[in-house]
Amino acid sequence: MSIYNEVHRLRRNGFSNSAIARKLKISRNRVIEYGKMSPDEFYLFSISLQNRSKKLDPFREEILKWLKEHPDLTGAQVFDWLAERLDVSFVAEGTVRSYVNDLREAYHIPKILSEREFSAVPELPLGQQIQVDFGQKRMPTSDGTYKRLYFIGFILASSRYKYVEWLDRPFQTTDLIRMHENAFRYFGGMTIEMVYDQDRLLAVSENAGDLIMTAEFTRYQQTRKFKVYLCRKSDPESKGYVKKRIM
Repeated sequence: MSIYNEVHRLRRNGFSNSAIARKLKISRNRVIEYGKMSPDEFYLFSISLQNRSKKLDPFREEILKWLKEHPDLTGAQVFDWLAERLDVSFVAEGTVRSYVNDLREAYHIPKILSEREFSAVPELPLGQQIQVDFGQKRMPTSDGTYKRLYFIGFILASSRYKYVEWLDRPFQTTDLIRMHENAFRYFGGMTIEMVYDQDRLLAVSENAGDLIMTAEFTRYQQTRKFKVYLCRKSDPESKGYVKKRIM
């Protein structure tokens, strides 16, 4: 109840939802949710939470242990750990994030961000690396509706030359192979390694994340003999050039 009252007090004082979330160390969505509730509605809501079981309750103690040991742990990392360490695959990532936020609030475990040291990305030699990213964008059409377009972008790490192709449907493996060949032709050659962003591969279209893992693309990669490097999930800093220049 104290958090609910504080949300409304800060709102009356003109603070934005994001600012309130930072001050109270709760999610912005929670601030918005509490802001819409009357005191009576919040009381009934809090009672329902006490009586409602959640899918992740059987793993509460394990998740709490992780959060206490690693206060900077993100919801996405907890989602991965549940799958890797406890073989939990029946919940969505959003459900895990919400559950983690609830545990942080209930057990007063603020998210403490660890300092990460950054340095300039060293210049790579010519022909060493191409970085690849996938994306999608809703574009207006001539009849006033919108259509979703999908793209793949390639960037040479040494010269920053770029090559982009678009499709009006999700990519297939044959598209991916053809676009790689077109990029090599445009650049005038092939690099030693190709770098792909796991987040984008997994998030864009229905099957973009699976394309690089297909037997057909693996045969192509083995024929071309380039190395494949997958960046860490949720970590754009491990990618470098393509994040800054394609998106």
